[in-house]
Amino acid sequence: MKSITSLAVVAAFAASAVHANDPTLTIASWGGSYQEAQSKALFQPASQNTGISIKEETYGGMSDVRLQVSTGQVTLDIVVSGSGSASRAAAEGLLEELDYSVIDVSSFYPGLYSDHCVGGDVFSTVYAWNTDKFGESGPQSWADFFDVEKFPGTRAYRGKVAGALEPALMADGVAPEDVYAVLDSEEGIERAINKIRELKPNIAVFWTSGAQQAQLMKDAEVDMTTGWNGRFDNAKADGAKVAYSFNQALLDYDCFAIPKGAPNKDLAMKFLAEISKPEYQDDLPKYITYGPTNKAAYETGVIDAATAAGLPSSPENAAMQLPISLEWYAKWETTAAEMYQEMLTE
Repeated sequence: MKSITSLAVVAAFAASAVHANDPTLTIASWGGSYQEAQSKALFQPASQNTGISIKEETYGGMSDVRLQVSTGQVTLDIVVSGSGSASRAAAEGLLEELDYSVIDVSSFYPGLYSDHCVGGDVFSTVYAWNTDKFGESGPQSWADFFDVEKFPGTRAYRGKVAGALEPALMADGVAPEDVYAVLDSEEGIERAINKIRELKPNIAVFWTSGAQQAQLMKDAEVDMTTGWNGRFDNAKADGAKVAYSFNQALLDYDCFAIPKGAPNKDLAMKFLAEISKPEYQDDLPKYITYGPTNKAAYETGVIDAATAAGLPSSPENAAMQLPISLEWYAKWETTAAEMYQEMLTE
């Protein structure tokens, strides 16, 4: 009996020693309520279920990845990225190609993954308004948002070109399905910028972060702003008088990528496969109102109808929106950003 017990102790000790030597995946995201939601819904449960140890960090985006890759000192295994940033980073050779024989995206929405980045959540760039001033029936189109006679008051608008030009063209009468065709020239880009130029006297703030757009509404500093739906929902939960619409919103996604030369590439691939499953993605809306990229997450029974009605990727809401074109951003963003910056500094 003693020898059996001793063998069991030795075996347990050996197993713990092996586990202690397992590599730890380092995952970098953007902090705040967003990373907290990811941690609770995705990272921690997947770590427990797979036995893969993780270390969470916050980072400054793909500029950090660029520095690590260029110096050959890559410490990050998985990074969270905007879809456009990931597309540009992949073109620079900063990201590993993902293995979709390991990561199952067969039930993902089309377009919510790429060769180098797999979608983690869906969000929308919307127009939001102060309900004390406009009630629940505020602007219902980008034309309304730009109409300062119908909806008088101050605006906030994005201080970067991403997500700034498309609303302006829709406000100028371009049908959503034609927006990127019009933007496929410097003349089209200038047309969008001119529309923003018209609104500029009423734009009190050009915002630069999700925290700022939410704070503007919490403080009632502006009457309307563009921004990301989940930030406004969190602001509303904190007492902000804010509402928004998905009509003509821009449908976009955040994704997970593996930096080129990541120390634990194969393990990172397995971890991405795990957190892409619907049984993880269906928990994300418990913590922030961003939708799953995996359609099957709507079929597990965890996301009820009331919750789904408020998520960007629910079928009803997605149908009202314009999906972001990564191809356009890859081709035109540098040029458009320079033109936009000129307008901002006039």
